[in-house]
Amino acid sequence: MAAPWNGQPQWWLQLLSLGALAWLLQRQPSWRTAFLLGWTFATAWLTATFWWLFISMHTYGGLPAPLAAIAVLALAAFLALYYAAASGAFAALARTSHSWGAIVFAALWTLAELLRGSLFTGFPWGAGGYAHVDGPLAGYAPWVGAYGMCLLAALIAAGIAGIVRYHLAAAAAPVGALIVGLLLAQSSGYTVDAGSASVTLLQGNIPQDEKFQGGTGVPRALNWYGQQLRDAATSLVVAPETAIPVLPQQLPDGYLSAVTQRFFEGRQAAMIGIPLGNATEGYTNSVIGMMPGAAENLYHYDKHHLVPFGEFIPPLFRWFTDLMNIPLGDFNRGAVGQPSFEWQGQRFAPNICYEDLFGEELGARFADAQAAPTVFVNVSNIGWFGDSLAIDQHLAISRLRALEFERPMLRATNTGATAIIDYQGRVTHSLPRLTRGVLVGEVQGRNGITPYAWWVSRAGLWPLWLLAALVVAGAAWVRKRPPEDVLSAYAPGGPGDPA
Repeated sequence: MAAPWNGQPQWWLQLLSLGALAWLLQRQPSWRTAFLLGWTFATAWLTATFWWLFISMHTYGGLPAPLAAIAVLALAAFLALYYAAASGAFAALARTSHSWGAIVFAALWTLAELLRGSLFTGFPWGAGGYAHVDGPLAGYAPWVGAYGMCLLAALIAAGIAGIVRYHLAAAAAPVGALIVGLLLAQSSGYTVDAGSASVTLLQGNIPQDEKFQGGTGVPRALNWYGQQLRDAATSLVVAPETAIPVLPQQLPDGYLSAVTQRFFEGRQAAMIGIPLGNATEGYTNSVIGMMPGAAENLYHYDKHHLVPFGEFIPPLFRWFTDLMNIPLGDFNRGAVGQPSFEWQGQRFAPNICYEDLFGEELGARFADAQAAPTVFVNVSNIGWFGDSLAIDQHLAISRLRALEFERPMLRATNTGATAIIDYQGRVTHSLPRLTRGVLVGEVQGRNGITPYAWWVSRAGLWPLWLLAALVVAGAAWVRKRPPEDVLSAYAPGGPGDPA
């Protein structure tokens, strides 16, 4: 997926490794050995992709190191079962067809990616499409999104395996897909300039083991963010997830009113991460928005896609969370497609932490082109994972969302990566990670709808589900045809003749 020394995506390596898997699967004697091979491949891939969960469970949660390591490995091994099933099914279904085996592999692999991203609330971190944010497949992002790029990558990888195992004619699919991607990347965009805004993004770098401590991290956060909110001079100021780490009713007297009044009566606006709610109505992980003249109508966005174990406890897993010393809560979910924060001609659409991993949910805001966001705003705190690849991976995720929708993304985080990403997925401004700092820059909003934004806002990911399922169903139908029909189809001159 990426280079381990700097976290930068390596599109060619993803294709090569997946192609090697497809080549090996074609050589397996049974679906059972293919299942085991696919499971081994995916377990190694996923363990390397989110090994940093160990840091949150052990370093900050206090879980003994062996148990934390086992937990990471167990999660990877469980999620790898989707890819194991895809590998076994490929070995069982694709033997009847060399000519469209690459398509069958791509469909099955995409179904596995979709299942990982949706079942049990979904955890698609490190999906194959993110390796291609800088590669020749990036041009497909505004058309088919990350999962469509996963499908194309799998098609190309299996095509590469076909070149090695069968004949050069198998090169047509991978070469054609790469050329089309390069051409799409050079084509004119689907959105137009919606004007610019000056922004200030705050990165407090509050140590994670102190962040929610009343005697250390909480007063440090309140003092620093309070000062920066007062001193900022740009049109919009953004503070990260739980920048204010306690409920409004737990704040010192007058603190929140002083902050809000400064923006209600001035010429600037602010978006601040803060938990909201009470024991009776429940709690939310939220962003509040303040602007001049809106004292009676405070904007707020409530996080929809909650993190298992951190923001809600799955059934039967209370025992596991009790082993850790992490501030846990059962938060209420916000709705999908909540309104944007409208300020000075821009529609700023917030999302919190790993919500930007779910492009289909962000896409729900594009059903009405006139109300669609002009700028995405991600507020995060991934200090739970230390100075690890999680920071680089999350930045790549945000960049791919920018490509899919042709919208800039503002990222205000506690420890990094705090950055401004333009509508073409390029980082234009950024702060060094794990430092306290203030990032000032300009962001250009965009109007208009990409093809991906159009169809995902109306149908979600169902078009990809159906396409992949139809391919698999077709392969199963071919496999069940009488042997003489299959043999005749692949006889010299027949429709399946590799020549």
